[in-house]
Amino acid sequence: MNTHIDPPHVGAVLDEMHVGNIHGAFGTILHHDHGPRESWRHRLQTLLAVLGPGLIVMVGDNDAGAFGTYTQAGQNYGTTLLWTLLLLVPVLYVNQEMVLRLGVVAGVGHARLILERFGKFWGAFSVIDLFLLNGLTIVTEFIGIALALNYLGVSKPLGVSLAALLIMAAASTGDFRRFERFSMALVAGSLLLVPVFLAIHPPMGQLAHDFVTPQLPEGAKLSEVMLLIIAIVGTTVAPWQLFFQQSYVIDKRITPRFMAYEKADLWLGIVLVVFGAGAMMAFTAAAFAGRPEFGNFVDAGAVAEGLGHYAGRATGVMFAIALIDACIIGASAVSLSTAYALGDVLSLKHSLHRKPSDAKGFYIVYCGLIVLAAGLVLTPRAPLGLLTNAVQTLAGVLLPSATVFLLLLCNDKDVLGPWVNGRWLNVFTSAVIGVLVILSIILTASVMSPDATDEKAILAILGGGGALTLVGALAAFALRGKSEAAEKVDPELRANWRMPPLHKLPPARLSRASRLWMLALRFYLVIAGGLVLHRIVTLALAAR
Repeated sequence: MNTHIDPPHVGAVLDEMHVGNIHGAFGTILHHDHGPRESWRHRLQTLLAVLGPGLIVMVGDNDAGAFGTYTQAGQNYGTTLLWTLLLLVPVLYVNQEMVLRLGVVAGVGHARLILERFGKFWGAFSVIDLFLLNGLTIVTEFIGIALALNYLGVSKPLGVSLAALLIMAAASTGDFRRFERFSMALVAGSLLLVPVFLAIHPPMGQLAHDFVTPQLPEGAKLSEVMLLIIAIVGTTVAPWQLFFQQSYVIDKRITPRFMAYEKADLWLGIVLVVFGAGAMMAFTAAAFAGRPEFGNFVDAGAVAEGLGHYAGRATGVMFAIALIDACIIGASAVSLSTAYALGDVLSLKHSLHRKPSDAKGFYIVYCGLIVLAAGLVLTPRAPLGLLTNAVQTLAGVLLPSATVFLLLLCNDKDVLGPWVNGRWLNVFTSAVIGVLVILSIILTASVMSPDATDEKAILAILGGGGALTLVGALAAFALRGKSEAAEKVDPELRANWRMPPLHKLPPARLSRASRLWMLALRFYLVIAGGLVLHRIVTLALAAR
């Protein structure tokens, strides 16, 4: 039976299941509980109830691809690239805070907002590229599970099948709280990296120095180092995170009144993801320093073997279990982001509060991706290494477009009202987009013409792109200056303001400059994405 809900609270929410009590893993907040949180105990209870989206999206980011990328950095170059993680902290926070704001204020998923505000082409593009990239990403999660199972001596068909069943079962109970508790247990499981770190005890002074000191490995080829840095960026700031967190906070029924608590949840997640990434770089660097394996990274399974050989079997086992844990939370979050996006765009019922019989399309997408990915990994002679490379490459090409739409949506006053971006946030995000485009161009050039993309070419791209990025950021600052006069917003208005229903929104008002940039973006994505996909298919056919 449908219950009438006051329009001010509904806003643009597309599914009645997205409105109601917050049933978090560690507590409940009643729908009409709008009272002040004055005592520390009450604030802590509220934080525990809200806790979840930020932790899950960030820890899910340290998945199979991250394990491979961070341990490769440590095994091949020591801790000289540790500083990249510090630079990514503000990027992570700004990106995820913007989608968090969109979720709690708009009540509509990321893909649906893109469709409604920018048209069918971009709406279809956002879902198609997300579906393709996420499908490949889930394959890499099961590759990671297979590598860990091989080290543990567990049958690959049995282990991969059980993992797939567990991932599907966890989300298919029709109980949001049950899924979140499952996910938070996996978040706790990621802390297995702590005893691995302590067992190897890398030098803390060196770690502290390398974490705050930008440098490049001595004697290393710039092209190889740049590709690894791009991989670190791509695996730490991934498009699926934007779609997942926006839809997940909506499904959890979080409203603007609890924004501060959700930001705290996000910061906890960022601390965990940076610690996990840094720990992997650090203990692989220390474990393989001076060993024959240093500089000869193979994969995460070989890292487990090496850790077991040099630091004891228990250390290798803990690393392998942590890898499986990461792959499971990664696969569930990435699949869920895809199912949410398709549900939003196709107006399907899409909520973890619904049972499979009440949201068939949503669960078919979720479970179908898991089955397909697990099946590919279990298929003999499947080009798994090529698929892993394809994920990193496509993520690098597509990431700038995701951030562009995020920035445009967060400046849309019809969508966010008093929650729109401030001037400095726009300047910073514009600079981030410029850097992402530069890295994307380097990546595309390296894939298409590895021999031609030498040190001179990379430095030319960095220099020219850096100059254009600086000019663009200054232009963003100047253009927003006059329209961003200090405007105080009543906190109570912000706490209760929600986006109106989609059919009541006026058409998006894009400036001529925005339309020009979107046209250039469309041209770049078609060319770069097409060339990269052509290269991947060519390599696959050659391998056969």
